[in-house]
Amino acid sequence: MNDLAPLLTPEGRALLDSVRGTAPADELAVATRLRREHPAELVSAALGQARLRQRAVAKFGAEDAGRMFFTPNGVEQSTRASVATYRAERFRAMGVTSVADLCCGIGGDAIALARAGIRVLAVDRDPLTAAAARANADALGLADLIEVREADVTEVDTAGYDAVFVDPARRSVKRGRIFDPEAYSPPLSWAVQAALGAPHAALKVAPGIPHEAVPEEAEAEWISDGGDVKEAVLWFGGTPGAVRATLLPGPRTLPGRGLPDPEVRSVGRYLYEPDGAVIRAHLVAEVAEELDGGLIDPTIAYVTADALRETPYATAYEITDRLPFNVKKLKALLREREVGILTVKKRGSAVEPEELRRKALPKPQGTNAVTVFLTRVAGAPTMLVGAPARAVTGAGPS
Repeated sequence: MNDLAPLLTPEGRALLDSVRGTAPADELAVATRLRREHPAELVSAALGQARLRQRAVAKFGAEDAGRMFFTPNGVEQSTRASVATYRAERFRAMGVTSVADLCCGIGGDAIALARAGIRVLAVDRDPLTAAAARANADALGLADLIEVREADVTEVDTAGYDAVFVDPARRSVKRGRIFDPEAYSPPLSWAVQAALGAPHAALKVAPGIPHEAVPEEAEAEWISDGGDVKEAVLWFGGTPGAVRATLLPGPRTLPGRGLPDPEVRSVGRYLYEPDGAVIRAHLVAEVAEELDGGLIDPTIAYVTADALRETPYATAYEITDRLPFNVKKLKALLREREVGILTVKKRGSAVEPEELRRKALPKPQGTNAVTVFLTRVAGAPTMLVGAPARAVTGAGPS
């Protein structure tokens, strides 16, 4: 599929409506039937687009995904709607009324910005991707706020815009996922210079970016959605050097306060597993202080405490047993407790959870559920056995 134009015709749109929700197993029969009345290439394009729309539901929701147009890379690399909406609201709160969205992809961020009432210049150099962004702006009734331009972002004049947003490509066909920020397209160094030339800016980067690679002029924010870390954002025009972790839905935002590493203490009654964004942002100390807790090991991001406290930034487990790593002892304990559901988590262990689950619980014989943490306690390989304490919710800093 290298041209969206046929799908934007009345015939193409009618075909898209007719193949909506087609199951993969039914595609051949549907294609055979439709090719009797429509060009084969158009039928293939419609079925391909329907497949992409089904994949996009997880990011954009059924209503928007059912109207939008996608490319395979666009579905894979576009920002999840909830994250894009949160970022657009941050821009709006700064007083931003116009944004140059560089490397706009199929327009996910541009859509969120426009829905926040912000005028957008959306730029991408790939013709098909730019065509998808333009079609999406039109399909969602946002064409008056989104101007799509097919161009090299390094040649676009962003003067006159309140803010710049850059989402560099972090994947390549040959190399797959790119970890070196200077190998992004465009490189992070170029994006930083573009950001410094605007009143406000945000650069979307991989959540694994090293803290030492964050420019001193930027605020760094790590964002998770539903417990999964999605991205890091470098903000310019605000508080240089600030660090925060933001959890969606919510949002719940935990600001860094420059605390020293928490003390190491013996395992208490409760074990807290910090959200991934908190860990990536190096804010475990802030959570430990909130919980009056400490670490089980100086290199492991598990917090232990004697009291159960509500926090949106970590999940609490009540620990019932502490064992040295020994599969036979764990197997005997699970049999004694009549465990039928075993969840295995690990941090600081080379053992694969599925391998341990298979060996320790080969034949589930019960209805009880436990969670086993494969980790280190004071440097020693350890198994901590417990269960979720209860739903951990509550108001946090915002």
